[in-house]
Amino acid sequence: MTQRLAFALTLAALSGGLLAAQQQPVSQAPAPPPQAQQPAQQTPVDQPPVTFRVEVNYVEVDALVTDADGKPIANLTKDDFELFEDGKKQDVATFALVNIPIERAERPLFASGPVQPDVQTNDHIEGRIYLLVLDDLHTDVTRSPRVKAAATRFIENNFGTNDLAAVVFTGRSGDGQDFTNNPRLLVNAINKFSGRKLRSATLTRIEGARVDPATQQLAPGDDIDQMDRAFRARQMANNVRKLAEFMAGVHGRRKSMLLIGEGVDYDIYEAVGQLGSTASSVLLDTHDAIAAATRGNVTIYTIDPRGLMNAEGDLIEVAGTVGDADSRSIANEMRLSQDSLRVLADSTGGFAAVNRNDLNGAFDRIVSENSSYYMLGFYSTNDRRNGRYRKLEVRVKRPGLRVRNRTGYYEARGRAPSQPNASNSPTALPVAVTEALGSPLPMAGVPMKVFAAPYKGQAPNAAVALVFEIDIRNFDFVQNGGTFNEQVDVAFTSVNTQGKVFPGERQTATLTLKPDTYERAKARGLRVLSQANLPPGRYQIRVAAGSKSGKAGSVVYDLEVPDFSKEAFTMSGVSLTAASAGQAPTIKPKDPLGDFLPGPPTATREFEKGDLLVLFAEFYENARGSAAHMLDFKAELRAEGGRVVQQVSDERSSTELQGSNGGYGFQARLPLESVEPGLYVIHVEGRSRANQDTVATREIQIRVR
Repeated sequence: MTQRLAFALTLAALSGGLLAAQQQPVSQAPAPPPQAQQPAQQTPVDQPPVTFRVEVNYVEVDALVTDADGKPIANLTKDDFELFEDGKKQDVATFALVNIPIERAERPLFASGPVQPDVQTNDHIEGRIYLLVLDDLHTDVTRSPRVKAAATRFIENNFGTNDLAAVVFTGRSGDGQDFTNNPRLLVNAINKFSGRKLRSATLTRIEGARVDPATQQLAPGDDIDQMDRAFRARQMANNVRKLAEFMAGVHGRRKSMLLIGEGVDYDIYEAVGQLGSTASSVLLDTHDAIAAATRGNVTIYTIDPRGLMNAEGDLIEVAGTVGDADSRSIANEMRLSQDSLRVLADSTGGFAAVNRNDLNGAFDRIVSENSSYYMLGFYSTNDRRNGRYRKLEVRVKRPGLRVRNRTGYYEARGRAPSQPNASNSPTALPVAVTEALGSPLPMAGVPMKVFAAPYKGQAPNAAVALVFEIDIRNFDFVQNGGTFNEQVDVAFTSVNTQGKVFPGERQTATLTLKPDTYERAKARGLRVLSQANLPPGRYQIRVAAGSKSGKAGSVVYDLEVPDFSKEAFTMSGVSLTAASAGQAPTIKPKDPLGDFLPGPPTATREFEKGDLLVLFAEFYENARGSAAHMLDFKAELRAEGGRVVQQVSDERSSTELQGSNGGYGFQARLPLESVEPGLYVIHVEGRSRANQDTVATREIQIRVR
């Protein structure tokens, strides 16, 4: 299981005081032009927000309601439902209809695929939540391509831009992918999958056949991997349990785990029944995994990549059979493995896709079940914590309708966890901001946009320029003495693929805004500029912001930092400012691009016609000893059809650096006076004439209104 999904390390870093607290003034921006940015679209009133918090005795139940023909019903109210736990009626504390469309990425017609956004927001968390668990422990290496093909097909065909997913392996850590809505990163993680299932117990016994001294007959040998099979079964179950526990704090959405693998080669069918004292550790661990999933409202869908299987197919590997090590034994192994998949799915409200070659129908059903449903929450009146099973029943008063929901859950064991309390320390982060920063998913309580661009820094680190733009319209400003006053906390931290936390910084800004600045801040947001110093690698930068009144949101930004000092020819990120960028009040605890851009870098990617864009990038060449040569840089604004509507070019000599390892700065000004409204791509490219094949490019998608 990937280490990064246990994000408690970040919270420990925060509570340990590793974030530097700073008090920063807000710069007063110049007066805005006549046209102001339109407010962001608000969340529909019937769509519950996604939250992350562990609440004692709080239980969520998602109910799929259809008519007799299986058509979803989306016009029910809270009064149409009744909810029972162990036969006792419960008061429904929260109720909402979740009705999620599948959104596709907008892309220019000339592009072969969507342009990967360079800005991340938290406006996509109103989608579906998937956790792809690839069971490398129980998948034969020869069937690895099937697992990768199935998981990739799901991402490419069934994953919307408003969805979030993570990829985890049961046997390896470090190769997965934390929650993201970036299909490329998800597919990259999937492609690292390689099955390492143990050899069939039947084949092992046949190969170990020996003559029985008592009967002088050939008898099958022992399964020498039996202990390892039990260990792997327990490891898989424990990882499922940990993942389910990790997701238990996410509320407001149906959480789906897609477990793709061949199932454990152990009999876990009794795991949902009574567990006696003789139950094995495998059964106990499987039971705990199911209990955690039902308690955390995590639905498990299991997918067998083997498709339609012939039980005797594996026997082709050997010349014959020995005793009871025959086709019936192979068939029993397959049955047990498929039963393990059915048990996990059936016990958590999902279904098992086994014995089928076409998975499209299964994937369509998963998407459908996660797109339209009712979310009911209640605080159980039973505070017992003995790990016993509690039955759940959801009834609809309207006749002729069918309800599908999980049938129950296992209560927790032991003492209830204590709720976090606000620290009395003047430098402590507010609880809401701490929870948003530690959430496995971005939180939408405060709408935010985040931009990050790596530039070459002091070796071995890169200097990552950071831009946070925060929507403050829902903050509780207090008007006093002709000014609008509020306190805003912003914190960020970074985690690499090995789970190592790189502590970031925290800014506390006491806002005292004049009326005109306040109106511009509501229209354009509050901008914070900062910097992180990170070595080469893949990261998730987590940013959280909140107000003094307890409102908070967060964004997760996926970033890859190149090794600028080793690669032959590389380029930095591309930072963008605009004449309109000065309209947003800006906090500048660190301004790494202040000497290279005429205004503050912005995370906005929609601009008015007539605005002026200025971009900055750096190019780095590590070609020591090569003859003097020229380098070419250009920026193009491309419209639909690939037509270049603007171009800025520059050429530089390698002698400028005098043998140093610095970079070539490239700035381009792109006025939008004559640019018609529409979708555009800014293409930035650098090329070395020392080697015409040495080229580096980046693209930014923008919209002109």
